[in-house]
Amino acid sequence: MTYARLIPQLARLAILLIVVTFVLGPLTVAVFGGFKTNGELLASPFGIPSHWNTEFYSALLNDPSFWKYLGNSLIISISTVVLTLIVAAAAAYVFAQIRFFGSKMMMSYLLAGLVFPFATAILPLFIKVRDFGLLDSYWAVILPQTAFGLSLSILLFKTFFEQLPKELFEAAYVEGCGYIRFFWRFTLPLSTPILATVGVFAFVQSWNNFLLPLVVINSRDLFTWPLGMMQFRGEFLVEWNRVLAFITLTILPAVVFFVAAQKYIVAGLTGGAVKG
Repeated sequence: MTYARLIPQLARLAILLIVVTFVLGPLTVAVFGGFKTNGELLASPFGIPSHWNTEFYSALLNDPSFWKYLGNSLIISISTVVLTLIVAAAAAYVFAQIRFFGSKMMMSYLLAGLVFPFATAILPLFIKVRDFGLLDSYWAVILPQTAFGLSLSILLFKTFFEQLPKELFEAAYVEGCGYIRFFWRFTLPLSTPILATVGVFAFVQSWNNFLLPLVVINSRDLFTWPLGMMQFRGEFLVEWNRVLAFITLTILPAVVFFVAAQKYIVAGLTGGAVKG
């Protein structure tokens, strides 16, 4: 191998190692921090624990509140994913398959949501949720999360659906298959990559959401895991070892969900998994 080819590969490897360090570095600190005392964590935040203290992980796993927070997050996140997939896929299918007056204007209006910051809408969103009588419920988090995630989801679905072979629909139409039946019988079964991609995005966004549950949920029984983590923050002291142990245990479902769907994500993002 010549130096002309070796240097670009080494440069690419170095960049990848830097990216991996930035991604895995904080995760490693969080995992190891859950095994340290507060004193050791302050003295050596990036080092390996001198004594592997498992009491913080064990205390969390034996705490019913931890499982309650985790269950609430799972209910909200899974519901958000299901609702986002159904609504976004149906809307994107209409934009991709049916030409009607005002479709481009409506699509542009939906895409404007990509540049609309969520935090600026938190006050009117709270008022609207209150007016609907949804405060302090799962729906107070599920519905707004779904609404704000539709712009990107519809864009991804529409791009993918437009790559599906037109001949497939024409053949089905000749056999008497309408738009709705074609959507359920052919489009969705062929769209596993983009379904997994959008599902991962929606799940991770919902799983890590802190601001919205903080504003619309007051009952501790409905707290999600980001809100439950606040129990380790006192007025004068933060139990960082317990916080890091809590974070480590609560990110595992998101990691598992991502790993299970990772083989579909690249195909879904490229939008060309099925071509005519």
